[in-house]
Amino acid sequence: MKKLLVLFLVLVLGATTLTACGNKEKKDSKDVVKDVDNGSKADGVQENETDSLVVYSPHKADMINPIVKEFQETTGIKVEVVAAGTGELLKRIESEKDNALGDVMWGGGAESLNAFKQYFEPYESEESKMIDTIFIDRENAWTGTSPLPMIIMYNKKLVKPEDVPTSWKDLLDDKWKGKIAYADPTRSGSSFTILATMLAAYKNEEDQGWKFIKDFYSNLDGKIISGSSGVYKGVADGEYAVGLTLEKTAMEYVNAGAEVGIVYPSEGTSSVPDGVALIKGAKNESNAKKFMDFVLTTKIQQFVLDNFASRPVRDDVEIGDNLPKMSEIKLVDYDLQWVSDNKEDLVKKWKDIVIGRY
Repeated sequence: MKKLLVLFLVLVLGATTLTACGNKEKKDSKDVVKDVDNGSKADGVQENETDSLVVYSPHKADMINPIVKEFQETTGIKVEVVAAGTGELLKRIESEKDNALGDVMWGGGAESLNAFKQYFEPYESEESKMIDTIFIDRENAWTGTSPLPMIIMYNKKLVKPEDVPTSWKDLLDDKWKGKIAYADPTRSGSSFTILATMLAAYKNEEDQGWKFIKDFYSNLDGKIISGSSGVYKGVADGEYAVGLTLEKTAMEYVNAGAEVGIVYPSEGTSSVPDGVALIKGAKNESNAKKFMDFVLTTKIQQFVLDNFASRPVRDDVEIGDNLPKMSEIKLVDYDLQWVSDNKEDLVKKWKDIVIGRY
């Protein structure tokens, strides 16, 4: 009987010890309670830390690779990058809404991100205190990483100084027929922004700018490039005389000594920022937030400015003499919310022009 009593006590004490160890392991784990004020979930919902991160990005590989490499070395987090066009990645995020396979959308114009904001989780980065609120979504669905003026790029070997187009309207001249590099705005985020920018520049009481767009399309002479990279490469290689693209991509060629120049259209242009956003349902949410904070730091903002002519959104990063100050660039009245809300209609009307229905 005594042996049975001793055995019973041993079993009870063993069970108690296992329970205590289990509780201790839970307390020692790296679970983090999310902050509701930062757009996180309710108190008590835990965000498990992992050692992985999946980043969706339309940025070029030579920009992605060094930044991701430093992030991995700094944090020990393994990063998988899925690179594609902005439109393709946003459609992918939409299709994965019930089972998110990505964690962060890094890149893409703010109006494109805004149109898909229902698929992003609000997050206010700790770096946002150094960023003007005009570059941050009011609901923290995305945070701008770089203002992106849209410009006219031209090949100096093909365009005489006196013939350089100085306005959007100049592109309607017959001498540019079939010589303009422009990417399909249904596939390219930057070309869609340029489309909306030209609409804003020529909108009036009688017309929303579509007559101008129709004339512009006619001067393309049926030549529409499938992706954004084909624009600046086409101009730099001499395949096209002029092209419509981002300031930063054109400036990379200028800084490298290529025979190209850029023009800020006299009617005005837009400067919608690129952005970064936390994908809703991200499986590596804690790491996603760390990455968002990382790309918004002074160090990374300075790095992309110095190496890729990408303007900073931070107040503590100064641009050099090779770029004009934003205050010196004329801007159109670009209603980002309206463009986001009407993106499908704008794309449809463009398609109607292409097939001759408009």
